[in-house]
Amino acid sequence: MLIICCPICGIAGDEEEFHYGGEGHIRRPASHNASVSDEAQRDYLYIRENPRGLLRERWLHQRGCGKWFHAVRDTVNQEILLVYPITDPPADLEKLEAERAKRETA
Repeated sequence: MLIICCPICGIAGDEEEFHYGGEGHIRRPASHNASVSDEAQRDYLYIRENPRGLLRERWLHQRGCGKWFHAVRDTVNQEILLVYPITDPPADLEKLEAERAKRETA
C-alpha cells in the first residue's frame, strides 16, 4: 500500500484516499486547431510511457482537499520520491535518481 502526502493540504494517507490520474505532464494537442492529426490525437489519448523506474504521475486527493498534484513514483518498489503542486514544472528525474543513488552509497 502506498502512503502519499498531499503537497497542497499536507495530509498524509494511504492510496485509498487518493485517485490515480495517469502519467503526468502530458500535453494535450490544440483541440481548437483543425490541423491536429489523427496520430497526434491517438498518441495523446492512448500512448503512455511505462518505464521501469521513475515516473511522473498525477494524483487527486479525493477524500481530502480535492486538489490535483504531481508525484514521482518508482515503479519498481512503489516508493514515492516527490510530490509537488500541479502548477509546478516537471520534476527532473535524472536529478532525483542521482540524489537517491548518493543517499544509498553514503
